[in-house]
Amino acid sequence: MTIPVLALTIGDVAGIGPETTAKALLGHADLRGLCAPVVVGDADAVRAGVRTAGGDPARVRVIATPRQARNEPGTIEVIQVGDSLADVPAGAVHPRAGDAAVRFVKAACALARDGQVDGIVTAPLNKAAMHAAGHRWPGHTELLAHEFGVRDFSLVLSAGDLFVFHFTTHVSLRHAIEGVTRQRVTSVLRLADSFGTALSRPAEPIGVAGLNPHAGEDRLFGDEDADVLVPAIAEVVAAGINAVGPLPADALIPAAVRGKWRLVAVCYHDQGHAPFKAVYGDDGVNITVGLPVVRVSVDHGTAFDIVGTGQAREASLVLALRRAAELAPGWGHVWRSASGADPA
Repeated sequence: MTIPVLALTIGDVAGIGPETTAKALLGHADLRGLCAPVVVGDADAVRAGVRTAGGDPARVRVIATPRQARNEPGTIEVIQVGDSLADVPAGAVHPRAGDAAVRFVKAACALARDGQVDGIVTAPLNKAAMHAAGHRWPGHTELLAHEFGVRDFSLVLSAGDLFVFHFTTHVSLRHAIEGVTRQRVTSVLRLADSFGTALSRPAEPIGVAGLNPHAGEDRLFGDEDADVLVPAIAEVVAAGINAVGPLPADALIPAAVRGKWRLVAVCYHDQGHAPFKAVYGDDGVNITVGLPVVRVSVDHGTAFDIVGTGQAREASLVLALRRAAELAPGWGHVWRSASGADPA
């Protein structure tokens, strides 16, 4: 196909992933001109999602490989991973659902490594269910990094022209403070600069949020900004990266929302996620930079409380598919640049 083939993992089958998948693929025919989405997951769970969305389960078609995909509007093509999960209860943490969500991601990564898909789009998994099944990954991002064998990567929130990189993500606040090291900061800032360059934004300014209130206020509110962030930023600036900061987060983020910054780096999960979700809601997605293939995810959870009610909104998943389709053709350049290889 001349359009990118995307592996769409349905996440936790007890959550809203099957329903949003059904609504995205059955209700947005224009997506088929941008990409060929191939669902990686459980066909019975997808059929249940179709029923919740008010559709005909007969529209779900099981295929063996992405090459068999016809990409016809009004159909959902599924690669079945493992046995049926039809008996897994909806709307609750269940280890079988957690285990399956991990297996779906691993299957999608295998397809990407084999060159059968051009990118991965992920519906939400449930971390408690994943851990109950014995998979101790903090989240999707770390699992994907492991599957592709990469060490330098970053979770990036994206809406429009804004990209928010994170030095730490799914750890406690105490561990986040410990995780903001000079090495981690320089690594993420290099990824951000490479990402900007690959997207035809060479020397794009990167606004770096301080860790402490007022970026430490000359050590009045902590030493980490002066001892870690300042020398790390100086190091990458000396290497030609246009990083600026550390800047007080409560000034940097509003300025970024108003368009002053397109690349931003924050220190911990909620420093980026809380304001981003408050402003953008369903208009945001999550990109993993540092992987050899594009991966884009919805920016919401499994929403167990509304499973089966038909209330789940597919807007973030549709946006994730669009953004993955947009980025996939040039992702080789992003990967080579981010990995330090010649981007030519």
